[in-house]
Amino acid sequence: MAGLSQDCFAHGGALLPVEEAAALLLARVVPLSGTETLPLRAARGRILAEPLIAPHDLPPFRNSAVDGYAFRLADRPPDGWMPLAARIAAGQAAAPLPPGSAARVFTGAPVPEGADTIAMQENTTALPGQAPATVCLPPGLAAGANIRPAAEDIARGEQALPTGHRLDAAAIGLAAALGRATLSLTRRPVVGVFSTGDELVEPGHPLRPAQAHDSNRHTLLALLDTLPVEARDLGILPDRAAATADALRHAASRHDLLLTSGGISAGEEDHVRAAIQAQGTLHFWKLAVKPGKPAAMGVVGGTPVVGLPGNPVAAVVAFLHLARPLALRLAGAAPSALPRYPAIAGFAHAKKPGRREYLRVSLRNGIAERQGHDGAGLIGSLARSDALLELAEHATAIEPGAPVSVIPFAGLL
Repeated sequence: MAGLSQDCFAHGGALLPVEEAAALLLARVVPLSGTETLPLRAARGRILAEPLIAPHDLPPFRNSAVDGYAFRLADRPPDGWMPLAARIAAGQAAAPLPPGSAARVFTGAPVPEGADTIAMQENTTALPGQAPATVCLPPGLAAGANIRPAAEDIARGEQALPTGHRLDAAAIGLAAALGRATLSLTRRPVVGVFSTGDELVEPGHPLRPAQAHDSNRHTLLALLDTLPVEARDLGILPDRAAATADALRHAASRHDLLLTSGGISAGEEDHVRAAIQAQGTLHFWKLAVKPGKPAAMGVVGGTPVVGLPGNPVAAVVAFLHLARPLALRLAGAAPSALPRYPAIAGFAHAKKPGRREYLRVSLRNGIAERQGHDGAGLIGSLARSDALLELAEHATAIEPGAPVSVIPFAGLL
């Protein structure tokens, strides 16, 4: 478990900018202990527990970048014709090249000792049937042309990937190229997700009057599936104080992080707030963000608890700024900001200064177009969007054609 102090999330300010919120999390939460060794096939998305050090050069030997002919540039005669002394395919050892001769080489084949240049085959004329076989090599090549030197990519003993690196396909390919069949990875945090409220019904069950199907829990679980964590579905908490308190206490002893949605306000039926306070501590953060202003950060039995808003869009925005960096921190990942890319606004919008605002947009050829209304509960507009358009705290309006910043959903949602 994380083993946090009860007051680690205390914050005395009013509105908390999202960067400050993330910095507070990273400063007060440490990665979980424990590692495991897994094969490459199971390592995608996981976090390196130790640096990957190259055991050999990459590439490990000089090799040809093309199909062609290897020779020593200083040996090329004025007419370009040289005898062929060898044929070297990929995977074959290469004997030293006799002076004044050339060798037929293929892509990836070792460059023989004595050769310093390779001519591409399409720029040569070969007469392989003659005795001896000869090739005419073009003028104008520079020494080293079409040769990939040993250690061109990574040298032996060099750090190929740092501790905390999150492994993608390219990183796994790099580990394989360095001969690693397994990697030492950090332990995945176990994250439990609750929804709250008697009005919620599990999808697949019929609705009664005044009920709605629970979407937030499934959204949050899907978001967690993009992270190096083990996500567990803890179901729907009823609007009963004792049952909520018992569920939180039980879950805190078996999880590294708990997420809830809804039930954190000051209403008589918001039992999550009272349950966290009864079992540990609860600090309300008012984020300088729209949607997603109210959020709760608590600790129960040393386990952090993030109380997310009940409105679906607000829950996603708060997750991206609070729960996501916290989960990655617990997993031992190196800090990384949400990806942001430039776009052009395709619509006009006015806002009040003081809070950062996120608008749901679709992207077409770099143009951000509005999707749906502003309501924090309108999950359909979120599903139809490609990104969140981010408006800074000081901004008051945007006009069509204005440069804007967007957070794409690809890789996040």
